[in-house]
Order: sequence, then structure tokens, then C-alpha cells
Amino acid sequence: MKLNWRQINWRRLSQIFFLALIAFISVNHTLAESGNGIAFLSDASLHAICPFGGVVTLYQLVTVGTFIQKIHSSSVILMGIVLLISLLLGPVFCGWICPFGTVQEWVGKLGKKFFKKKYNRLIPSGIDRSLRYFRFVVLGWVVFMTARSGTIVFSNIDPYYALFNFWTSEVAVAGLVMLGAVLILSLFVERPWCKYACPYGALLGLFNKVSLFKIRRKASSCVQCGKCSAVCPMNIDVATAETVDSTQCIRCYECTSEKSCPVDDTITIEFGNK
Repeated sequence: MKLNWRQINWRRLSQIFFLALIAFISVNHTLAESGNGIAFLSDASLHAICPFGGVVTLYQLVTVGTFIQKIHSSSVILMGIVLLISLLLGPVFCGWICPFGTVQEWVGKLGKKFFKKKYNRLIPSGIDRSLRYFRFVVLGWVVFMTARSGTIVFSNIDPYYALFNFWTSEVAVAGLVMLGAVLILSLFVERPWCKYACPYGALLGLFNKVSLFKIRRKASSCVQCGKCSAVCPMNIDVATAETVDSTQCIRCYECTSEKSCPVDDTITIEFGNK
């Protein structure tokens, strides 16, 4: 049987790969502390491979020339790579790589079975719009407090860190509570952490405005079926947009003609500004 490359869900494969990779690195780091981990990966930790760590350490790196506690040079390198990719394609890190976003999506599949079409539309639109600005508040608070204290002030309540370290004594109770709350909310709202609280998602979302490749809808061939808006995990009204440049977009590309749009070349990925 001939393999149809176009039918392969590349995003799903990417999500599985990075989720498995981060889980492996985290478990190996724990095993390495007792001398049982893989030697050449023993120094790898979530802090060392977190690109957001590069963002929060920038102030101290520029002013003092050192990293904040627990942050490694690898975080700064990864930050540069992710920001460069975001400048080119937008926040694909959020839609294709981030393992915490993946876990929220998978938990959300249970919510879809219970709530059907009401899933991800249970919060009144006015409240939803207001809540979406909160992640920029979180971003500002994290960057300011980290620059001021020289420590990772966010780690104690970080659900991402709690998810991959819940079996260790390194996770604060507040982190576990936050993780539990996000997973429960994921049964009602798709990617609640990404929508309302993720500081890194807030930063990367800004690149939707300036990225070189854009998601565009061709109004002349659009049949107004609304499928593009219906499949958007971030509740963006794609069906009325000429260019999908919302800071909420995670570049999952579920709305495109390749995935959901029934009309070829109506919602496409194009280079340059118009």
C-alpha cells in the first residue's frame, strides 16, 4: 500500500515526539540523581531545556553577565531558536511542540465527548475576552519579579514544571494545585492555560503580527460554512478574518484548506504582508 504523506498528521506526530522527549529527560534527570540515569543526559533538566528560561534571565544576563538561579546557557540558545522560528512562522512552538499544550488538548478530548458542540464555548464571550489579557499581566509580573529577585519566581506555581516533576519533592503544593486546576478546566475549555495564563504564549503570540508567513482567508472563494472557526482551539473567528493574526493563534493550522476548509486554496499559508 502506497503511503499518502498528505494524510499523515504531522502535528500530532510532533506533539507526541516532544511530549515523550520531555518526559524522558525529566525522568532521566530524577534517575541520574541516584546514579541510574543515562550518563550523557544526566545534566539535562526542565530548566535547562526551557526556552522561556532564556527570556526571564535576559535582564540579569545583560546587566550582570550571569544567569539567574537554575537557568543554563542552553535556555538562552533555545530561546533564540524559538524566537527566530516565531519570526518566520509565528508561534508554532505553542501548537506543535509545547508538551503542556498537548496534554491540555488530549484532556480536552474527554470534554468534547461530554459537552459535544458546547465544549470550548461554555464561558460567556465577554468574560472570555477579558480573561485573555491576563496572560500579558502574568508575563509582565514574571519578567519584572525575576529581574528584581534573580530567581525563578514562577516555578512554584508553574503547572508545566509540576506535570513533569509531580513524583519528586521539588514541586511545591501550589504547583500541583495549579496543575490540577488546569487539567480540570481543560474538560470545559480547550487549552485554558494557553488562553488565559501562559506568559510564554503571550510573548510568542505577538509574533503573529510580524511573522513572515501568514494564514490568510480568500473571501472570494469562501462559502461561509464556518468550519474554520469551529475547529479553532483558540476560538478565533477565522471565517470573518482576512488575515489570521490574532495574538491567540497557536499556528496549529487546523483551519486551513489542507485540514478543514472544504474549498481548496481558500485558507492558506502565504509569505509576506499585504
